[in-house]
Formats: sequence, structure tokens, C-alpha cells
Amino acid sequence: MIQRIIRNIWAVGRNYQAHANEMGQPVPSTPMIFLKAGSAATMSPEVRLYQGSKDIHHEVEIVLRFGTKADSNGRLEFDAAAIGLDLTARDLQAELKAKSHPWTLAKSFRDSLPVSAMVAIPPAVPHFKFELSVNGETRQRGDTRDMIFDFETLRTYVFDNFPVEPGDLLLTGTPEGVARLKTDDRAEASFESGLGHRVRAEWIFR
Repeated sequence: MIQRIIRNIWAVGRNYQAHANEMGQPVPSTPMIFLKAGSAATMSPEVRLYQGSKDIHHEVEIVLRFGTKADSNGRLEFDAAAIGLDLTARDLQAELKAKSHPWTLAKSFRDSLPVSAMVAIPPAVPHFKFELSVNGETRQRGDTRDMIFDFETLRTYVFDNFPVEPGDLLLTGTPEGVARLKTDDRAEASFESGLGHRVRAEWIFR
């Protein structure tokens, strides 16, 4: 298991139809990318909830890492996968959207990406089934075959439009079921790939 410095976290919004529906938002015609700071990621099992918000939501996602090898077109390939939570200050996000301001405050606070250990994957990324439970109750289930923009579309779009570096992470979108987290909640997330990769992570929120 190799850990690298995370410079950038490229995140995809509204990549599952049902999640766009639950948020009352249209599906974009091209990938909708926003940026989280690399330093927002944490591998600690204890996660500090941002005190500047009263409504932190979980968004479970498949996380892919850009590796050091490139394809024949010079685009970096993915070399590892993890499960993670794109934590979102929903109250702040709503305020920022109403003002047409960037979402940074709602998305890039400290510990806003709890992420599991990485497992190596081939450049031809398999599909994943994944889920999240909070306090023993299943909150979200997803299958990457339901994504609006698939892994290859996302890789090409992000690499062609942004200064991607080896070790950067890509958050690939969340399925429906996002909900509020509270102090002392315990969450468990896991995935299984079409090639048999399995990852599981647990977090407690303080």
C-alpha cells in the first residue's frame, strides 16, 4: 500500500440521476467538477465535524487515484481505489448557491474527506458496488454502472481540463441517500469491485 502526497482532490457533482433528483437539481451535460484541498483528506478513524456548520451531510463515493503511468495520449491512468465520504456543509452550501458564490467553504473544510486505505487496481477500472451505514442503518447504496459519466469519461475530462498530478484523487459522485451526521455517529463504508477487490472503513465523528 503506497501513500503519496495528495495535492488536489477533483470531485464530480451530480453523477447519479437519483442523487440529482433528491437535491432538486438538473443533471449536467458535461461533468461538473469542483475542487477540495488535498489537505482536507484524512485517514484517521476519528473525524472532526466542522463547527462552522449545523448540517454536515455524508456523501459516500468511490475514490480513484491518478498514478504515475500515462496512456498513449499522455493522460495519467488510475492506479488505486478507495472508499471515502465527501462531507458537505449543506446549510452553507445552500447559502453560497443562493448568492452564486463558490462552494469552497461548504466542501473543503478540515477532515472533509475521510478516506480508506487504497488498493491497487488496473488501468481499465472495474465497476464497484458500494454502501454506507450510520449507526448500523444503511443510508446509501451505489453501483458505478449507474454513473452518468463513466470512469473513462471522467479521467479524460479532468485530465484535459485541469493540472492533474500523480497522487491526485478523483471523487466520482454519490448515489441517493445523503443525510446529516451528528456528534458520536459511527459510520461504516465498503465496496466490492467486479474483479474482487474489497475495501472497508469505519469512522466515528467528534
